[in-house]
Amino acid sequence: MSTTPPTPRSALSLGATLLTATVALYMALVAFGNITDFGTNQQFVQHVLAMDTTFKDEDLMWRAVTSKGLQNTAYVAIIVWETVAALVLLYGTWLGARNDLGRARRFSTYGLLMVMLLFGAGFIAIGGEWFSMWQSENWNGLEAATRAFVFSGIVLLVVNLPSGSGRCGNG
Repeated sequence: MSTTPPTPRSALSLGATLLTATVALYMALVAFGNITDFGTNQQFVQHVLAMDTTFKDEDLMWRAVTSKGLQNTAYVAIIVWETVAALVLLYGTWLGARNDLGRARRFSTYGLLMVMLLFGAGFIAIGGEWFSMWQSENWNGLEAATRAFVFSGIVLLVVNLPSGSGRCGNG
């Protein structure tokens, strides 16, 4: 019975794995912080959804969500999304560490897209534009959301770079 020797790890696949691990760590810490210090970012979500620190333009205020129940439901959904994204990224990292590069690329991509959807669609588009978060001096998370979105996007590009071996991804 002959066994094929393992493919040596390329610098690109190592970099993709380590960068995925970095985003996984970031998301795990974000989720952990939101779970263990629930009230801090709960206030953030409540103020953004209530639009109570915006310019209070009557043409926009109909968008405000003032129900504490809906605000808390949105916040819990964010925490669940962060937790699942962290777990998917950790799994992608684990697969990369095991040199299972095709599956590592796939799961890392899923997790990174989850992060980009959260920060891009959730915070930048919905929070920033729909709920006019950009108008608030106190409850404006656009800079932090943009930073997380760009960071995850760069990692997504690295994870999906051609390996030079004729295959795409972490080869």
